[in-house]
Amino acid sequence: MSKNYYEFTYIINPVLEEDMFKETVDKVNKLIEDNGGEIDEVDEWGLRQFAYDIDKKGSGYYVNMYFTAPAEAIASVERQLRIDDNVLRFLTLKYDAKMLRHRELQRKNEVPDIFAIEDEDEDNEEDDD
Repeated sequence: MSKNYYEFTYIINPVLEEDMFKETVDKVNKLIEDNGGEIDEVDEWGLRQFAYDIDKKGSGYYVNMYFTAPAEAIASVERQLRIDDNVLRFLTLKYDAKMLRHRELQRKNEVPDIFAIEDEDEDNEEDDD
């Protein structure tokens, strides 16, 4: 059974108590692990304002995570989260080879600064005028 690498972002209902945020994050983590996943990183972004209301709420508690899991696990996890009233929205991204290379560079803090060359070129063009 082959495993894929995923990035998973979800939004928790903002009206919950502080300890309920942690409980919901732990529940999602356990759900992934129970379905054969291995969690790489969990990043809690905290309360953020929405651009528009979702379920009559103006903000939500954002959580972003990275994990490895079999493809069959994703359907099971997403089904459970659709049922859970504490999770307002979620988004699952499956990483391809290019995204995995970028993720490895992020981990090593070696992401190249691709805009530095463009900025230098723009400065030279302005000097020529």
